[in-house]
Amino acid sequence: MGRSGVSAGLVVIGDEILSGRTRDANIAHIGRWLSERGVTLAEVRIVPDETEMIVEAVNALRTRYTHLFTTGGIGPTHDDITAESIARAFGRSLVFHPEAWRRLEEHYGTEHFTPARQRMARVPEGAELIDNPISIAPGFRLENVFVLAGVPEIARAMLDSLGHLIVGGKPMRSLVLDIPLPESAFAGPLAEIAAAAAKTGVRIGSYPYYRDGRAGAEIVLRGTDRSSLEKTAVRIEAAAREAGVSVRRLER
Repeated sequence: MGRSGVSAGLVVIGDEILSGRTRDANIAHIGRWLSERGVTLAEVRIVPDETEMIVEAVNALRTRYTHLFTTGGIGPTHDDITAESIARAFGRSLVFHPEAWRRLEEHYGTEHFTPARQRMARVPEGAELIDNPISIAPGFRLENVFVLAGVPEIARAMLDSLGHLIVGGKPMRSLVLDIPLPESAFAGPLAEIAAAAAKTGVRIGSYPYYRDGRAGAEIVLRGTDRSSLEKTAVRIEAAAREAGVSVRRLER
């Protein structure tokens, strides 16, 4: 959790994600979007299209974090069960939202507004709509739960309409340092620096790689205070020089 104490969880819904047929692109985007607003994405769960598992995940995370987002499962087919699952999680009835019905009927035309398409107008009782400027079918919000489409382009468009509702702390900043040493050769100094940096609100992650015939690690510094980040980066660069290598700062 960040200094602001504002946190979020994410439930990614869909058999296709778990099977590997579809590569999820929403986690990274939602994480960055929240970070820019000073909100920490603290936990992500990926669950299949099964009502009980969706209910369990939603109820666990909506009480644990300030905000909860879900992606997927709000389309017109039989396996799109997110709306009824959210309704069950809250103990609410599932109803046709009159404004969602109006938008969809106007979009498709009365003749082509089939029962399958009508499913996309259902929301838990008391839910507010989230606009969908791309394919019209809305998401919805119920208390601190924001239900988004699974298609990345649509999920991003829905997020754009929520910026005024998500209030966090200072935006999270980051620095990335490339150290051309195996992690094991730099672990000791890095641990000491990380312990000191944590007291200033800076978190350090080490991510090893092997490319171009050499081992190295990307050291990622994250925090809300630019000065603390810079001071920590300078300490890491000095420690790397003592180890006989130079550090390259990466743009991320």
